[in-house]
Amino acid sequence: MAGHTENAITIAAPVDLVWDMTNDLGNWPRLFSEYASCEVLSREGNRTTFRLTMHPDENGTVWSWVSERETDRPTLSVKARRVEPGPFAYMNIRWQYEEVTEGTRMVWTQDFEMKPEAPVDDAWMTDNINRNSKVQMALIRDRIEQVAAENRPAPALTD
Repeated sequence: MAGHTENAITIAAPVDLVWDMTNDLGNWPRLFSEYASCEVLSREGNRTTFRLTMHPDENGTVWSWVSERETDRPTLSVKARRVEPGPFAYMNIRWQYEEVTEGTRMVWTQDFEMKPEAPVDDAWMTDNINRNSKVQMALIRDRIEQVAAENRPAPALTD
């Protein structure tokens, strides 16, 4: 059995700002609360290979892995996969952005399977990803909306 999640949020900001901020890997430790660091290992065209390191968990364990992302700005989409899958047999991620009346809709889709020897199963990880995605997406929304508000031109004064 494989795991599948899909989570979405609408951000009251232009798609260009949302795209730029969420695809600035060097800024991820300030955008996401779970990442202690993001080290870019290589860039080739629209493909970036990078190492993510999380903050220590409740047991003091620090999780780290290498992933690869390929951005496609014309289609407002990103495909990613774990190169070092760790407890996953595979982990494939797709980010999709869409301009909507309220700003930008961002959708994260994750397809994965846990290895048989992993400490958790697909159902547990599906619940965990769904819970955590909502938290991280809300943080990202708030941080991007704050930047959008700071960069919004002041209204014209009228007499």
